[in-house]
Amino acid sequence: MKRDKKITQLAKKLVELSKDNGVVTDAKVSEVLAGLKQAKHRHHLTVLKSYLGYLRREVALQTAVVATPGALSDAALKAIEANYTKIYGRPITAVTTQDTSLIAGVRVRVGDDVYDASVAGRLQRLAENVH
Repeated sequence: MKRDKKITQLAKKLVELSKDNGVVTDAKVSEVLAGLKQAKHRHHLTVLKSYLGYLRREVALQTAVVATPGALSDAALKAIEANYTKIYGRPITAVTTQDTSLIAGVRVRVGDDVYDASVAGRLQRLAENVH
C-alpha cells in the first residue's frame, strides 16, 4: 500500500514536470521520460503506467473535443478555444471530430465535462422530460 502511494505521488509530480506554463508539451514529456530512463526506478513499469494515466487525464483537461455533423471554420474553432480558456482559466486547445448523429449543432467535451448544444441532444432531453 505504501509503495502504491509513493508511485502515485511520483506519477503526479512527473505530470507537473511535463508542463510548460501550465500546458503539457511534447518537449517536457520527452525530458521526463529521458530522466526516468536514466533513473532506472525499481518499479519502472508501474511508474510509467501511472504516469501515462495521469498524463492522459491532464491532456483531456486541456483539450476541448468539438463534435460536429460537418466541418467548422478556423475562426469558429479559435472562438471555442478562447471561450473555454476563459471559462476554465487555463489554456484549452480545440480539436474537431465529425459526428453525423448530431444532426446540427455541436457537442464539446473538456475532460469529464460535456456541453451539448446539438439538435440530437435537445431532442433526447425533450424525450426524457416527456416520460
